[in-house]
Amino acid sequence: MPLYEHVMISRQDLSTAQAEGLVEHFSTVLADNGGTVVESEYWGVKTMAYKINKNRKGHYAFLRTDAPSDAVQEMERLCRLHDDVMRVLTVKVDAHEEGPSVQMQKREERPERRERR
Repeated sequence: MPLYEHVMISRQDLSTAQAEGLVEHFSTVLADNGGTVVESEYWGVKTMAYKINKNRKGHYAFLRTDAPSDAVQEMERLCRLHDDVMRVLTVKVDAHEEGPSVQMQKREERPERRERR
């Protein structure tokens, strides 16, 4: 099955438990349609570059999934209909990276950047 990575932004006035509950809800939607969630991370409340629906901040969550395209389309459809979800980004990847995402790594653990010209 294809591998996907999803980033969801939910409203800032939700509690942490409610934001994590949204991740679990959409994980069950994927599971009901034949997919599996390999890993999920809650990144916390972060400030956005611009306002979305009059919100300056949002709860960020990250999912790594192994699911058929029909399951992903159904999850995205339900995300668009849900009032608490502001944005969803889905990217198809060739392979999932091992370990935590870049957002969850400490600065010391990240690989060095190349030097600017």
